[in-house]
Amino acid sequence: MFELLITFVKKLRDSLRDKLRVYNVTLPYFIIVLLALMFIVFGINFFIEFTETLIDDELVGFDNSVTDFVLSYRSPAFTSYFKFVTDLGDVEGYIAVTVIGAIISKVVLKKWKYILQIGIVMVISALSNLALKRVFNRARPTIEQLVTAESLSYPSGHAMAAMSFYGFVIYLFYKMKMNKFLKYTGMIIFAFLILSIGVSRIYLGVHYPSDIVAGFIAGAVWVVFCIIVFNLIEVFRRDPNTEAIDDHDDIYDEE
Repeated sequence: MFELLITFVKKLRDSLRDKLRVYNVTLPYFIIVLLALMFIVFGINFFIEFTETLIDDELVGFDNSVTDFVLSYRSPAFTSYFKFVTDLGDVEGYIAVTVIGAIISKVVLKKWKYILQIGIVMVISALSNLALKRVFNRARPTIEQLVTAESLSYPSGHAMAAMSFYGFVIYLFYKMKMNKFLKYTGMIIFAFLILSIGVSRIYLGVHYPSDIVAGFIAGAVWVVFCIIVFNLIEVFRRDPNTEAIDDHDDIYDEE
């Protein structure tokens, strides 16, 4: 997904720059920003349409069927695993992962910008999730809950944060130059972690499946939008006069 997105944006940027810079050297970049805004509007619209089906019998049936299926696997071993995974989706878990990432970023990559970008993504995700919960005001499921959850239910903050945080980490893994086996193994592990955090909230009885789907959708919208914006900011930072950067320091190439 990220590879196709980055390739598309790069080709579109280069094409617009070649055709439009004769009129205005900054115009191609503003057009791409507009397209990014259109993407997030489309994503929000999709989220709203999904939300409007919450009271439909079909979605209620989906929630009940998936919940019953997941709960049928409750056991001491799975309970221990999903409690551990859901803790990774709590604030403390993200702080721990961020500290480890900061050390790696400083010692290995010699850069702080990735930690700053992750922080921005997470702040946007957290604030928007709080706002969405208040707007939709959906109560938690009434089934047996294995952990305590006091906030509103829709969309899932854990699912949204997991998609935003670990989704952006997957993007960073894709972007960096490293051993391909380690790169793709890491990306698969983080993708599995995103899914596990979402499933854990259903298993523990604190979310409906539709809460998780909505959280994943909202998180994906924000992380993709942030990726586009961060890359455009980098273009202007490295190329303040919007000169071509064809031969070196292309931000869409692997660093």
